[in-house]
Amino acid sequence: MAMLKRTGLGLMRAFLLLVGVSAVCSGALGTHKRNTSLDERGHRHRHPGHLSLHKHKLRGGKEGQVLHRSKRGWVWNQFFVIEEYTGPDPVLVGRLHSDVDSGDGNIKYILSGEGAGTIFVIDDKTGNIHATKTLDREEQAQYTLTAQAVDRDTNKPLEPPSEFIVKVQDINDNPPEFLHGPYYARVPEMSNVGTSVMQVTATDADDPTYGNSARLVYSILQGQPYFSVEPQTGIIRTALPNMDREARQEYDVVIQAKDMGGHMGGLSGTTEVKITLTDVNDNPPKFPQSVYPMSVSEDKVPGEEVGRLKAKDTDLGDNGLVNYRLIDGDGMAVFELSTDSETREAVIKLKKQVDFETKQSYTLKVEGSNPHIDPQFLAWGPYKDEATIKISVEDADEPPVFVAPSYTFEVEENAPEGTLVGRVHAKDTDVANNPVRYMIPRYTDVEQFFSINSEDGMITTTRPLDREAQAWHNISVSATEIGGHHQDTKVRVNIKVKDVNDNAPELATNNEVLMCETVAPGKVIETVSALDKDEMAPRQHFTFSLSPEVANNHNFSLKDNRDSTASIYVIRKGFSRLTQDVYYLPIEINDNGFPAISSTNTLTIRVCSCDSRNTILSCNVEPYVLPAGLSTGALIAILACIVILLAIVVLFVALRRQKKEPLIVFEEEDIRENIITYDDEGGGEEDTEAFDIATLQNPDGANGFLPRKDIKPELQYPLRPGSGRPAANSVDVDDFIKTRIAEADSDPTAPPYDSIQIYGYEGRGSLAGSLSSLESVTTESDLDYDYLQSWGPRFKKLADLYGTKDSSIHDGYDGEDS
Repeated sequence: MAMLKRTGLGLMRAFLLLVGVSAVCSGALGTHKRNTSLDERGHRHRHPGHLSLHKHKLRGGKEGQVLHRSKRGWVWNQFFVIEEYTGPDPVLVGRLHSDVDSGDGNIKYILSGEGAGTIFVIDDKTGNIHATKTLDREEQAQYTLTAQAVDRDTNKPLEPPSEFIVKVQDINDNPPEFLHGPYYARVPEMSNVGTSVMQVTATDADDPTYGNSARLVYSILQGQPYFSVEPQTGIIRTALPNMDREARQEYDVVIQAKDMGGHMGGLSGTTEVKITLTDVNDNPPKFPQSVYPMSVSEDKVPGEEVGRLKAKDTDLGDNGLVNYRLIDGDGMAVFELSTDSETREAVIKLKKQVDFETKQSYTLKVEGSNPHIDPQFLAWGPYKDEATIKISVEDADEPPVFVAPSYTFEVEENAPEGTLVGRVHAKDTDVANNPVRYMIPRYTDVEQFFSINSEDGMITTTRPLDREAQAWHNISVSATEIGGHHQDTKVRVNIKVKDVNDNAPELATNNEVLMCETVAPGKVIETVSALDKDEMAPRQHFTFSLSPEVANNHNFSLKDNRDSTASIYVIRKGFSRLTQDVYYLPIEINDNGFPAISSTNTLTIRVCSCDSRNTILSCNVEPYVLPAGLSTGALIAILACIVILLAIVVLFVALRRQKKEPLIVFEEEDIRENIITYDDEGGGEEDTEAFDIATLQNPDGANGFLPRKDIKPELQYPLRPGSGRPAANSVDVDDFIKTRIAEADSDPTAPPYDSIQIYGYEGRGSLAGSLSSLESVTTESDLDYDYLQSWGPRFKKLADLYGTKDSSIHDGYDGEDS
């Protein structure tokens, strides 16, 4: 039990009882320090960790004087409760007591905070705090609680709340654990002693700050003497030199982690580590045999396999690759070596065909070496090996061999049956030299144009050959030895059929020649050419002429161009399709061969109708015959005419409607359309020099007559006597306007509607001011013309037009009002 020291002026004592193993071990579970206080001399003593429990009264000094001061309280750092306590009774954590508690039961102690009421309970009368449940530090290491003394009846705090911590004291109840095990590691073979393999780490849930419960030490239980482990770090290292993967590749190592620093009574955990030795190139290739015997038959063809051999290398992957090459021997020109990509074997193949009768054995020397050598193990070399190959040639019954690899013969076409084409010859190269028999395989000469003598190989024809039907005959001849294995061989025979001039020439095309009716005499209408199925000699060409029966015709003529072409000319004009639409012109063609052959061919010439640019429109005679029905062209022409007529009618009606529209607009709102606006503002009312008033005068009015622009007057009346008008250069605008008003009043041709003429001059002394639109506003609210009613009778008409919207325009007002 720790008891708070009481000051000389203090009236209250507080007790804290801490019960537990940790309290016994530490001797004092609470640290007690003086709180801030005032002594009799007025000096202040303060410690930052003190907590004030409550305020109290202190009587002293003058009689009857009451001093208020903070009472000295207690402060504790940490309170311990041992974890995993399994006793029958709750564990007493501590006891709270206040000097204001007189023991009459009026004081109630309250506990709040983490676990209050569930894990920690307090006796509200005695202040004893108990732990009601078994605590596990690994779940929660400490609890923060608040204690306070209140009046039991009013629950009024008698002192400020005080906060303290209850820490769960750790015991060694958790063994070390390897969270990531089992582990897998790799280390190169032949590594030096002490080479790091990997690091394993165990964790302990116990408190590492208290005792040795979480202090771990590593050791190796299995895997010695090959590997070792550092006790403090858990790093696994190699312990033996020259560990060979080819001898042993995998090792199972067991590592132990023990707490309490590895001492007796500590808990431990283990994990397994599977360590694999990786390969390095530390082994050279080795041929299992020093001499490899092989054989090849003389009937083998180049490219065929003779034999295989392989050097063994116990290394893996690229370290075990072996490259092979021929380094010596009398068969290096006859045999070749390659490597099988799948089996990594050296494959000996025939490069040239061997002959038993010429050479019966060959010798080769093969080298196998590693392409990838580790410099670390270079001294362990050399990383290559050699072997000898002895190849014997075996005799074989070979087929006959033709003297030539192929034959080419020529024979004239139309040659009679039995004509000699040529001879083939084959012989047996074996020692026996058996006789040979010849034949033509029928699949190479399906129509049997040729035959062969089976004994001497003479080839003859069986019928006349036509070069134009087939210029080349490609056949095969088979030679088979009599006796032995009846082996045969074949040879290619190409027979060319020589040409004979036996075909007549003919026109190159049979197309009709189209000619316009209006063709001019002397015009070339066609250039013809010829072709011949026979071969043409280098200087041989065709000649053309008209047949004798049409040589003197009056329609067409022919000119030989001496380049195997001929031009057809028109002799006359005036051809008509109605008279004759087709002309047939026989032409004789000679090939000038040996012997020369000629033929007569007919050229068809059709007369067509053309336009002015000699573009052919039609070559048929049917449109000139009146058919029972209408052709498509006629229907299209009729429809086009109908459309044109409809367009003319619509245009005519539109023009008539436009003429019937009235020239006078009677709608009231459209009167403004008669206002003519001039953009020339002039220099002001007094400017008589910058603006010529004569521009307002109509030059036609000089004769006393003003023509109307909008109507055509039927009668013209002279002006009334005495109605004069100012001179053209007069500057009196007032007189000018009066003259115009008089003319308008006396004009009988004026239409019966009002017209407004606007002039930019209001006259001298006008009360109305300027009517110019330059000062007009655009808002609707300012367009109020009711003030025109007060301007007098001269502006009555304007007032009626603009002053009131309901007023209508009165017809017949005189020019003065306008």
